[in-house]
Amino acid sequence: GPGALLVRAAEEETALSAGALDHVSGDGLKERVTSRLSRIEAAAARRMSRGTGVLATIGSTAPFVGLFGTVWGIMNAFIGISQAQTTNLAVVAPGIAEALLATAMGLVAAIPAVVIYNVFARSIAGYRQVLADASAGVERLVSRDLDFRTVAPATPLAAE
Repeated sequence: GPGALLVRAAEEETALSAGALDHVSGDGLKERVTSRLSRIEAAAARRMSRGTGVLATIGSTAPFVGLFGTVWGIMNAFIGISQAQTTNLAVVAPGIAEALLATAMGLVAAIPAVVIYNVFARSIAGYRQVLADASAGVERLVSRDLDFRTVAPATPLAAE
């Protein structure tokens, strides 16, 4: 999984820099590992977020489509009134029914899309946090490994 990918990336970067570690500080390696891990996190987030834009678009535009249908239906009701020269229910009802149907259809499309989008968004945010925590753990391991490499071996105290 992605956790193993993070560890493998850090191992590869460490192996690529192994020859230089004896001659320079490990700051460059830390930066390269951090950069590589952040790229892995970003790629995973992009993969997980695929398709959520469609849900967001449906959730945000469907109510407007329903509203447009509502306006259209009400306009038809008024046209019916003007043509019939009367305001009885038989003249007004078809336009009002059309308006209510359009409103309902917009809501039927929007509500599930928004709910599903929010579920996915929370799931993606949680997964990104797990990846960030795993990356931080890998970075700590690399840093700790570099600290142990730079500590000079202990020399025995000379007997006095």
